[in-house]
Amino acid sequence: MTAEETRQRIVKFVQELLLDEDDKGAITPVLIAEKIDQVLVMKPSWGNELDRAAVTDELIRRFSLWIGEDVTLKSEAGHEPWLNASRKRDWRYWQRYREWLERKLSWKAVAALDKSTDTILGLLEDPVRPGPWDRRGLVVGHVQSGKTGNYTGLITKAADAGYKIIIVLAGMHNNLRAQTQMRLDEGFLGYETSPLREGMRITGVGHIDGDRTIRPNYATHRLDTGDFNSAAARNFGIKPEETPWLFVVKKNKTVLERLHAWIEHHVANTEDTSTRRKMVTNLPLLVIDDEADNASVDTGEQLFDADGRADVEHQPTAINSLIRKILHAFSRSAYVGYTATPFANIFIHERGETAAEGPDLFPSSFIINLAAPSNYVGPAAVFGLSTPEGRVGGLPLFKSVDDYCTEDGTGGWMPQKHRSGHTPLHMGQDTLPPSLVEAIDAFMLACCVRNIRGQGAEHSSMLIHVTRFTAVQKEVHRQVDDHVLRMRQRILRRVAAEELFERIRNLWESDFVTAMNCIREAGIQTEPAGIPSWQQILLALPDVIQDVSVRMINGTSKDALDYADTEGHGLKVIAIGGDKLSRGLTLEGLCVSYFLRASRMYDTLMQMGRWFGYRPGYLDVCRLYTTDDLTRWFGIIADASEELREEFDVMADRGATPREYGLKVQSHPGLMITSRLKMRAAKDLMISFSGETLESVVFHTREDLIRTNVAAARKLLESLGQPDVTDPEIDTPAGKQSWKGGYLWRNAKAADVIQFFNGYSTHSESHKVRSTMISEFIEKMNDVDELTEWTVAVIGGGGGHYSEIPDLAIRMSMRGNTTRYEDGYSIARLLSQRDEMIDTSASVWAAALEKTRNVWKRDPARARPGDPQVPPDMPSGRALREVRGEGAEGIMPSRERGLLILYFLDPNQSGFPFPEGTLPIVAFGVSFPGSKAGKKALYKVNSVEWRQWEQSYGPAE
Repeated sequence: MTAEETRQRIVKFVQELLLDEDDKGAITPVLIAEKIDQVLVMKPSWGNELDRAAVTDELIRRFSLWIGEDVTLKSEAGHEPWLNASRKRDWRYWQRYREWLERKLSWKAVAALDKSTDTILGLLEDPVRPGPWDRRGLVVGHVQSGKTGNYTGLITKAADAGYKIIIVLAGMHNNLRAQTQMRLDEGFLGYETSPLREGMRITGVGHIDGDRTIRPNYATHRLDTGDFNSAAARNFGIKPEETPWLFVVKKNKTVLERLHAWIEHHVANTEDTSTRRKMVTNLPLLVIDDEADNASVDTGEQLFDADGRADVEHQPTAINSLIRKILHAFSRSAYVGYTATPFANIFIHERGETAAEGPDLFPSSFIINLAAPSNYVGPAAVFGLSTPEGRVGGLPLFKSVDDYCTEDGTGGWMPQKHRSGHTPLHMGQDTLPPSLVEAIDAFMLACCVRNIRGQGAEHSSMLIHVTRFTAVQKEVHRQVDDHVLRMRQRILRRVAAEELFERIRNLWESDFVTAMNCIREAGIQTEPAGIPSWQQILLALPDVIQDVSVRMINGTSKDALDYADTEGHGLKVIAIGGDKLSRGLTLEGLCVSYFLRASRMYDTLMQMGRWFGYRPGYLDVCRLYTTDDLTRWFGIIADASEELREEFDVMADRGATPREYGLKVQSHPGLMITSRLKMRAAKDLMISFSGETLESVVFHTREDLIRTNVAAARKLLESLGQPDVTDPEIDTPAGKQSWKGGYLWRNAKAADVIQFFNGYSTHSESHKVRSTMISEFIEKMNDVDELTEWTVAVIGGGGGHYSEIPDLAIRMSMRGNTTRYEDGYSIARLLSQRDEMIDTSASVWAAALEKTRNVWKRDPARARPGDPQVPPDMPSGRALREVRGEGAEGIMPSRERGLLILYFLDPNQSGFPFPEGTLPIVAFGVSFPGSKAGKKALYKVNSVEWRQWEQSYGPAE
């Protein structure tokens, strides 16, 4: 048994003893020490070289953990409830997986996984229920939040319940398929799969319960050649009474064709009399689709007639077609997709169906949003939350990179656009840019700290993603490898090392020590209390530099196997990756990431997302090096995803079905952002703004366009006459809310507001706000007598005065510039949370707060670390808009009234180099009440706009 395995067992046993304590809040280091002593009395040899401090830190983290709450949308159509305690009484696959998890996870995390997987399994059908039946669902988790562990738990329970064929669709590349196979070997099978079926080595759950009578069968194995092979499969004899069979396959056309053909010719036990389609009626099927938004979705356009009937002769895309054919071959089947980015899955038409493939993969039965535990590190933790003052509350882990290319983006070490023959040179020299040198130093420091904290036996990784070209990756690999070799020689030989040590020490003292203190001050409980001294770092460096290796990740399973081969003594690897680094591949112990703008923006953003996840005991030494542009775009995507999660919470509270949510998302303005990133051709979107709020955050800097927007605002305000209210204020249950220097008009006509939007010029980089679309939408709502009346507000600020509009003394607002557009001034947020309340009554305020609290869920991934676990004390904008549109008890809906809020931003306080005498920058927020009218506006990304996008970010393919 390795030292790490010993430590895990001690932690597990001590955790069991602590669970017997009545007061879990009184678990202290002293009490933990007593329990460690009790365990060591039973097994004294475990005390040899035991790092008691590391055990104590781990247990304190486990008992300070809290878990968020999952949210579910479901449809009971055709479903028969079945999962109860009696069905779970003798489950052995789940029991051994649970015990295995308890070695590494908090008891709270394991209990939450148990509850979550019970919910998912219960929404599937009872595998022993006579057919036919078909259930399809989607599980949405935060990026790198433990989706694999969730579906492994689901698989163990499904096998216990009686599902006989379990197919896991594991990404597009061998490395992810192999990694998934290895994890299921550990968590489900209990032995290491190989082509030879004799003498297999026990692993994972097999050490807990290795009974051969329950050993599942496998059709694929962990080696590079381990994907499904029809020749080998001919010898498989699958019978209903046998233990379950596991298939872990790539989403690859050839592989899936082989699997489908084998099912038809060797598993099917009957034939459909009307269609002659071969079918399996005696074996229930479970399909798990990992990264379900990638390749599984039919990107072809299926046609529907006037009655909503699908064209049954439609030809879906290859992977989608084959997944559906496999499901369609079983009379009893369940499909569960897992993803962190569900836009594409929700866009699947809920009535899509063909004769050959059967129904499309729309999650008609359920959608579950998984919450995260409090030790999850997500975008809100790293980048903070978006506010009018910029992103606030982020941890000091992000490092801006700007030395990788020349100012025009065409030269330097890694130009924004480069070819496969590019040779990376910095300042004309065959060397790394200073930012990458610093990132590598940061990785060395992270490894040193982890060693000092007793985490040396765990894996530590650094990811470098700077190019999609394999040839250029090789050059980067050579440069990084040479750089690490020179560092190793200097540190070990102590020859000409003074400058190197001084450089690393400066980084340690100016960055790491400061960041460690900031993170502790933020109230994050997962980090050890002590900060190592420089002398401790200096002593740890020689061992670390000897262990670090530099690798290329090219999509082969060998990349995934390295981690398993070094279990117990911790791989320390700098991985050079590109487009072949498939989504979903986990880089164990990822400490430092170095990202530059790659040619395929969306893929890069998703890879950037793998930085998030769990960093127990070493969050404070993690670093993300990337460009300001990538950070800005990731923030935009994260905000759009959060909007959809909020919408999900609201609809779940109403008891809506997945179909209703799908229809809502398909017209959500957030798609105006994601479509720009993912679309490969022109596509029309019909967008609804009902129940939404829009805010302009990117503005023109040309004098003529600034003047155009000021003229549009001035014309509107002059047409409204004297304001109804100056210095608005409202009384709320939480006290008085006031807007000093503001103005309010309550009787504006739709025609005046439409004229304003038609006269206003939005910036081309304003991805979610198009003034012409807004005016078109208002006109369509007027056709059904909605949005006919408007409240117009001007929010006063703390900047200079603008007095060019008669009888109005407008105090300009201040918003700082956040990016470096040459022709644009951009801000983080325009609206503050309370600004939408400016014309709200106390009764509407109270009703909206009640709705806000009803849908509030404790989800740490959606809040800054250290935030208290208390419900909100102010209504959300979404709840306010819902009350205005839907009404509430004692409150009539007011769908005829919209809210337009104008801000005059002070150019002299913007941080952008506007010329002296520049007019105010007119910004607007617009709040639409909820509606059931179903009216939409047309959004189109045409080929010209797409070409402009490619010129900025490189070719799509």
